[in-house]
Amino acid sequence: MSAASQPHRGAGSRVLGFIRAFASTVLIVLTCVLVPVSLITVWVHDIVLDTDRYVETVKPLATDSAIEDAAANRITRAVDVRADGKAVTSDVAGWLESQGLPPRVGDAVRSLAPQLDDAVTQVARKAADRFVTSDRFETFWTQANRKAHTAVVDVLTGEGRGAVGVNGGTVTLDVGDAVENVRRELVDAGVKPASQIPDVDKQMVLFRSDQMNKVRDAAHALDVVGNWLPVITVVIGAIGIALARRRRRALVATAFGVAAACVVMLVALAIVRRYYMDHLPPEVLSPAAAGAVFDTLLHFLKVSTVTGLVLGLVVAIGAYLSGTGGLPRALRGGADRTADSVARWGNTHGLTAGPVGTWVDAYRRWLVLALVLLVALCFALWNHPTALTIVLLLVILLVLLAVVALLAASGRVTRSHEDSRAHG
Repeated sequence: MSAASQPHRGAGSRVLGFIRAFASTVLIVLTCVLVPVSLITVWVHDIVLDTDRYVETVKPLATDSAIEDAAANRITRAVDVRADGKAVTSDVAGWLESQGLPPRVGDAVRSLAPQLDDAVTQVARKAADRFVTSDRFETFWTQANRKAHTAVVDVLTGEGRGAVGVNGGTVTLDVGDAVENVRRELVDAGVKPASQIPDVDKQMVLFRSDQMNKVRDAAHALDVVGNWLPVITVVIGAIGIALARRRRRALVATAFGVAAACVVMLVALAIVRRYYMDHLPPEVLSPAAAGAVFDTLLHFLKVSTVTGLVLGLVVAIGAYLSGTGGLPRALRGGADRTADSVARWGNTHGLTAGPVGTWVDAYRRWLVLALVLLVALCFALWNHPTALTIVLLLVILLVLLAVVALLAASGRVTRSHEDSRAHG
């Protein structure tokens, strides 16, 4: 090889190395950026568009105090039972005056008209309160949301119809069935004006946003991507790590980047919630109920984000501790010495793993890798994993690794004793 070709090859290697490093960095950064988008995609595709999951999500709202209070207020206004207090008191006052009582008595009776109206309204409110705190309201709430799930999906994709409706960015719940229940109860209680309540749809505004059209456009794009985006994100991250010159360090950086992206996501959700609550339109009569609906609908998105945060930290710490740095070597060395001490104690008491321990010691690296991959597969196949899922799988993995370490230590002790006898 000529001397002129060697510098040329060296320059080519440096250029190739730079390109690989640059591509790895870009792909890792892109992975961290796509993680929050992937979380939103999973939330839209698997939570919002899944009827059973959605119903389970909103079911607890039926017993939420803010929802109960808002529903009772709306039902009371919808019932709108008001006795004609002025006519009733005027008739009574006229009859009393015809019996010879002084005019001031009639005036006093006429002044009771507002109190009579308020008394009837209070009866309606009590009936509404009894309904929303009963099991009937929970059943009504669940059935209405289940039947109208396609309309709830339209919160993000278009116009809705049914018990839950979407129109111009306003999401409403039809409480007509609830009004009918209260009306029958009032009639049965002797409040005859309740029978005159007209049969019209009654709408309870759940929330309203002027940005609904923009949200719909974004949701449509996410729905088109579907469940493929998380897989694409993982593949991009894997390629970025594979291209890196120091793959373990790249894995640690990627995992920490994912955790940081999840933190940003949680902060963004908190800011969005604050902005939404600070800009509630007049149609939303109960800020507390609007907050409860917002928190419930985004609950699983927050849980998924926290899960991503915990997963990123666990992977980053695990990758670092499996490295060749001083602290990882010291920790692994301390664990092996502890396992050796336990194995020696067991050997003196007749507790040994025998050939199994020797085999485990010989193939320990591959066993550890297999266990890590098995736990990772369990996490991947877990239906809607949470941070608690990660903790549970991590504990199981640590227990299995401890068993492998003890078996390997027992194998080393057994082999050491066999070597001693062979040379004795």
